[in-house]
Amino acid sequence: MKVAILDDWFDTLKSLSCFSKLHEHEVVVWTDHVEDEDELAHRLADAEALILIRERTKITGSLLDRLPNLRLISQRSVYPHVDVAGCTRNGVLLCSNLHADTPSYAAAELTWALLLAAARQIPEQVASLKAGRWIMGVGHTLRGKTLGIYGWGRIGAAVAGYGRAFGMNVQVWAREESRARAAQEGWAVAKSKAEFFANCDVVSLHMRLVPDTRGIVTADDLKAMKPSAILINTSRAGLIVPGALLAALRAGRPGKAAIDVFETEPLLDPNDPLLSLPNVLATPHIGYVTVEEFDLQFADVFDQINAFGAGAPINMINPEALGDHNH
Repeated sequence: MKVAILDDWFDTLKSLSCFSKLHEHEVVVWTDHVEDEDELAHRLADAEALILIRERTKITGSLLDRLPNLRLISQRSVYPHVDVAGCTRNGVLLCSNLHADTPSYAAAELTWALLLAAARQIPEQVASLKAGRWIMGVGHTLRGKTLGIYGWGRIGAAVAGYGRAFGMNVQVWAREESRARAAQEGWAVAKSKAEFFANCDVVSLHMRLVPDTRGIVTADDLKAMKPSAILINTSRAGLIVPGALLAALRAGRPGKAAIDVFETEPLLDPNDPLLSLPNVLATPHIGYVTVEEFDLQFADVFDQINAFGAGAPINMINPEALGDHNH
């Protein structure tokens, strides 16, 4: 099959051991990011299969209408960026392994790295040393502090384990069934959402962004946080009400944020108000961006291509796309 890969910014996929799974296909890799629909339609004109790297490019119905050769989109995880109805209408099968088995340890590790870096002022201390000024301030110890995990999924549980290893008191807040599961697993659960935000020294968000969780963290939640507290978000920016984090950080509650996700991605404006705040530590959505995590994820994505090619597709999101069209 003719396979196109979009947004492989550092040309990483060819270097992965799992890339050999595509050896029977004709593969074209694009290493830049393009949003213009005409350009995308031109690039993908011959593609029979399209591989997406997470949510980097939106695949709209109008783009799909212009890709008569496309039969398969293969990716991993959630797919808010793909018009599933548009896929089905055009007889394009979407395959996505929702990886319910293992957490992204890469994302959990980045969460922990951001927490340590924010608490100990690592970026500022490095910059100060390089500028010939030696120490620039005094950081904070994590041991004995309260780490709040908002959302009790696989990544949240992994981060909670890191917190425990560092001697932090871990508190959980989540939907009712998730709170019950956390309690059953021996973790402390906050009495209320209000108490959770008021008591925690660190609040880390670990939820999928779905309609029910969009804007689940409000301006009032943030206002309840201590002036010494740190908010960490390596999940999705949309979990927080738009604009609320910026306003809260300007007001000094919480005192700091460490974030890997933004309302607009890729964020290419160095003057973005969030980036210019001195109490924000930010990384460019690299939670899952490690060689090991890519190898794990793209093995799945490439397996989906081969299964489709063999006539036995797996991880189908819209199997009805196969019924209406005999490609």
